[in-house]
Amino acid sequence: MTLEEIRLLDTPALRDAVDANLERDPNAIALDKRLPHAALVATQVKYLQRARRKLPTYFAARAIIPSLAFEQASSEAAAACKTWSGNRCIDLTCGLGVDTLALSKAFGEVISIERDAVVAETARINFARMGATNITVVNDTAEVFLQRFAAEGRTADLIYADPDRRSDTGRKLVLLEECRPDIRALLPLLRRLTPRIAVKLSPLFDVAEAFRIFGDRSRVRAISQHGECKELLVETGDAVTVPAVGVTVLDRGEAWFATGETPPDRPVGPFEPPYRYLLMPDVALRKTRTTERYAATALPDAFAAPDDGYLFLNRLPDRPPLGRLFEIRSCERFDPARLKRSLRERGIRSAELHLHRCPLGAAALARRLGIREGGEVCLAFTGIGDTLWAIELKTITL
Repeated sequence: MTLEEIRLLDTPALRDAVDANLERDPNAIALDKRLPHAALVATQVKYLQRARRKLPTYFAARAIIPSLAFEQASSEAAAACKTWSGNRCIDLTCGLGVDTLALSKAFGEVISIERDAVVAETARINFARMGATNITVVNDTAEVFLQRFAAEGRTADLIYADPDRRSDTGRKLVLLEECRPDIRALLPLLRRLTPRIAVKLSPLFDVAEAFRIFGDRSRVRAISQHGECKELLVETGDAVTVPAVGVTVLDRGEAWFATGETPPDRPVGPFEPPYRYLLMPDVALRKTRTTERYAATALPDAFAAPDDGYLFLNRLPDRPPLGRLFEIRSCERFDPARLKRSLRERGIRSAELHLHRCPLGAAALARRLGIREGGEVCLAFTGIGDTLWAIELKTITL
C-alpha cells in the first residue's frame, strides 16, 4: 500500500464507500465497476471484516488496515495483558499500533517509532480516529531515535519492542539479533534510558534462552488464547525486583512462579485410576514448563503426569483451571486390538486424538485403530512409567 492510497482512504468519499460496503463480499466489491477505487475499498472491507473480533476498536473506528500490518499485529485481547503504567512509554515498533494503543491507556505519553513511512502515516490517521491524543508517531529507525533521545537527556518509564521477525524478502528470522531492531545490541543503551524494558518474542522462543539473553533479573510470560501460544513476553531492568516465569490464558486467568523459589512439597503417589476428571494443561503452562508447579499450588490433590503431562483429579476445581477440563469415561492400559474392537462395535469411525509421551503419532495411531482423526469421541493417550494408557473423555465446562 502506498502513501497515496492511504491518503485516498482517508478522504470522506472513500471512508463512506468502505462503511457502506462493509457487509458485502470483498470479491464482489472488487468487481463492482460502479465503485471508484473498487479494489482499494475491497481490500479495506476484507481486513475490517477480519478485524471485527481481533481488533474491535479498530473495526469500530473503521481504521485503515494494511494487509501485512494486520497479519503481524497483536490482538487487542493480548495487548490488554500489558498492564504497566507510568508517565512516558516508548514503543520501538509501532506497526498497526495495537500495543501502542493499549499502552496509551496507562501512560501519560506514548512515543511510537515506525521506520516505514506508509505504516507510520496509517498509524497517525488511525490513532486520531480512535481519539488517542497522547500518542506521538515518529517515522524513524529505533536506533536513530534512541541515540537522539539519549543525547537530549530524556528517559522513559518503559521501553517496549516487538522486533520484526521477517526479513525484507519475507523470510522468517529465528535469532533475536537478526530481527529489527536488534534488541540484544541495544540492551546497554536501553538500560540507561529506562528501568523497565519489555520485549515481545516469537511464541517459539525458548524460555530458558530468554533468561540467558536478558539475565536472571527478568520476568518471562507466555500468553495464550484458544489453546495457542500467541507470544512470549520478557520484562527486564532495574524495576524487576522478583524474577519470575508466568502464564496468562486469555479469558481464564494467570499464574506466576518465582524462578528461585522451591516448589511446595506435595506427596507424589503412584498413578491409581480410576480418576473422575482430566485436565489438559494449557499450552502456556507447557511452554513455560510450569505444569507441575501450577498443580502444586492450584490443584494440590491432582496426580501430575511427568513432563508437563495431564493432570488427573477426583473433584472439580473451585475455579476455571488453566487448561481443558474433561470427565473421564474410561481409563485403561492401551490394548490396540481390544480398543479397535470396542470402537468398531460402538460404530465409532473417527475420534479426536490427544497424545502425550505416546510412541505413536496421531496418524499412525488412527490407522492402527481403524478410525479417522477428528470427530465423534475424544481419546487421550499418555505414557506414565512403563505403561501407555488409553483414556476416553467428555468435555465439561466450568
